[in-house]
Amino acid sequence: MNTENTKPRKAADKSARTRAREFALQALYQHLVGRNEAADIDAFTRDLSGFHKADSVHFDALLHGCLSQGAVLDELLTPLLDRPLAEISPIEHGVLWIGAYEFRQCPDVPWRVVLNECIELAKSFGGTDGHKYVNGVLHRLAAQLRPHEVSAGEGRPAARG
Repeated sequence: MNTENTKPRKAADKSARTRAREFALQALYQHLVGRNEAADIDAFTRDLSGFHKADSVHFDALLHGCLSQGAVLDELLTPLLDRPLAEISPIEHGVLWIGAYEFRQCPDVPWRVVLNECIELAKSFGGTDGHKYVNGVLHRLAAQLRPHEVSAGEGRPAARG
């Protein structure tokens, strides 16, 4: 049996975009919890160890896009939640923002990649079952925002990116 697909990815195996999402999540957490300014968060995050291995263009798009479109992203997400947005952990909230933003603004990233990457973020940084919640919410959002892609790709294996 090949267990290669079931093992967590080692840091060396992560793509530059995966790293960008991880750093963006950390930055969004700083915003959601500390209400820090975008420029301060950006500067702090760029100084973190390993940032040079991240796709800085994708990081910029995620961080600044999520911050500038936060209200719109929340409007998209709120009807899909089973509780008030204020009761969602800041990690899951940030992951949901990243997923919603990428569904809307990054058509070059397949919806399954967005979904899988967000699930992995929630597994790595979130609570015990947070990834299940993220999966359910973002799967429904993908069906709304990318209906043709979702219906055409239901049976396909996920790609990474």
